[in-house]
Amino acid sequence: MSGVVTPAARPVAVVTGAAGGLGHAIAAALHADGWQVLLTDLDGAAVAEVAAPLGGWSRALDVRDAAACAAVAAEADGAAVAIEADGAAVAAEADRAAVAIEAGGRGDGSGGAGEPGGRLGLWVNNAGILVTGPSWEQDEATRRRVIEVNALGAMNGTLAALEIMRGQGRGHVLNVVSLAGLVAPPGETVYAASKHALLAFSLGTLADLRSAGYRDVHVSCLCPDGIWTPMLHDRLDDPGAVASFTGTLLTPQRVARRAVRLARRPRPVVTLPRWRGAQVRLLDALPGLALRLGPLVRAVGRAGQRRQRRRTAGT
Repeated sequence: MSGVVTPAARPVAVVTGAAGGLGHAIAAALHADGWQVLLTDLDGAAVAEVAAPLGGWSRALDVRDAAACAAVAAEADGAAVAIEADGAAVAAEADRAAVAIEAGGRGDGSGGAGEPGGRLGLWVNNAGILVTGPSWEQDEATRRRVIEVNALGAMNGTLAALEIMRGQGRGHVLNVVSLAGLVAPPGETVYAASKHALLAFSLGTLADLRSAGYRDVHVSCLCPDGIWTPMLHDRLDDPGAVASFTGTLLTPQRVARRAVRLARRPRPVVTLPRWRGAQVRLLDALPGLALRLGPLVRAVGRAGQRRQRRRTAGT
């Protein structure tokens, strides 16, 4: 059935940024749901350690490297046996994967979904970094790194996966965006810019897939509220991070459970919790109101930071 990913169509999932935090939680939840999971992370040793109880399948991956993403996609699909650490070997493997895909034809979903050989069912772009503070305080190198990891890195992963998925006529890319992809939170401007870019890219790519006739290749965006992961652990006294503490501070496990449900039933955009999605969309639609509410938002965020500090002190 179009729009529902059945067990037969979801054998292998790739998760980026999976050495800890939300990425690890998503990988563990997918593994518990029956997926074979390939965990990737910039830190190869760390991701290998957490992958051990989840099937032991891991790779070091810098998502900013498009060729490396293509090689991981090829491995997940069964086209590559291993990825060498040497950069030239990775690029060569990606080239071989591209040739194999080209030879396989367009794969418009008109009959390829039932054919054997395609094994990559899901690619989760989770890798991301957060910087806070006014945009003018971020130097050029920092701005570039945030955009390259959060936006271009996810684009690389999406396009690497789609090369496989379009060929087999099925598959699903799940992009972890953020509520910051729906509204511009004060103090997280550069981060929000990268997430807005990812949301636009994801929805535009989905529209392009439908226009090209790919009915069973999906792109979904998961936009959660702030998550209590290492990304926020050292932000309890950071005035630039107050927006992340204004709503419901989520656990990685809760977000991971929602990611598994989204993997089963793709949707263009899902917010978590739903009421926060409605709230930030309203603020996005009324930017003048959002600006006037800035002092209140910061006050609520500071209160959220104090509340979370008390919780962590009591554990």
